[in-house]
Amino acid sequence: MEQIICKDAALGYEDGIVTEELNFTVSSGDYLCILGENGSGKSTLIKALLGLKPQVRGEITYTNGFSSKEIGYLPQQTPVQRDFPASVREIVLSGCLSKTGFRPFYNAKEKELAHKNMHRLGICDLEKRCYRDLSGGQQQRVLLARALCATEKMLLLDEPVTGLDPHAQNDLYELIAKLNKSGITIIMVSHDISSAVKYASHILHIGRKQLFFGSKNDYMTSKIGRSFIETEAQENG
Repeated sequence: MEQIICKDAALGYEDGIVTEELNFTVSSGDYLCILGENGSGKSTLIKALLGLKPQVRGEITYTNGFSSKEIGYLPQQTPVQRDFPASVREIVLSGCLSKTGFRPFYNAKEKELAHKNMHRLGICDLEKRCYRDLSGGQQQRVLLARALCATEKMLLLDEPVTGLDPHAQNDLYELIAKLNKSGITIIMVSHDISSAVKYASHILHIGRKQLFFGSKNDYMTSKIGRSFIETEAQENG
């Protein structure tokens, strides 16, 4: 079942277009990885998908009752955010804020949801710990639990393994894959082509001159996919 349809979209700012002729769909249960060089428009696309910045032209449509408000978002962290002085439980609960309306408190259902997602991500033993005292991998689990409190339908992850050691990266990738297998749609922006090829069901590669959308297997045999994979292999030695 389709959730997002992007048709002939152009993205940019007042000083020009970043990327154009974007055409892709996201269906329930997909694992879409968005690839592209720096400056190719990945961050602008994130804002468009979240409904924070309209496209210059074309259409981005939410279908079958789906809404941009049902996207749980995990952004790249800044050093200030990593040092946030709140408990794990408080941060996870804050994912329920869109549900509270004008209530100045969380109800029993929202507290239960937070506990459920902490259990789901294996962080119940951390709930009273201060967020800034956690490792990078633990912090990302907390933020994933927070995002799951906002939605059970789709997660949009912006470079979620940046700054993590290889073990923590693999652990987080496996966790995201597990969430996807449970039925949650994943959209992940990444520079990590090897992991994209390993986990994703679909690839969207964007740039000023080259665009690709299709299955992971088709991407691996495409001209743009082969070029990107070869470039990464050379850079990694």
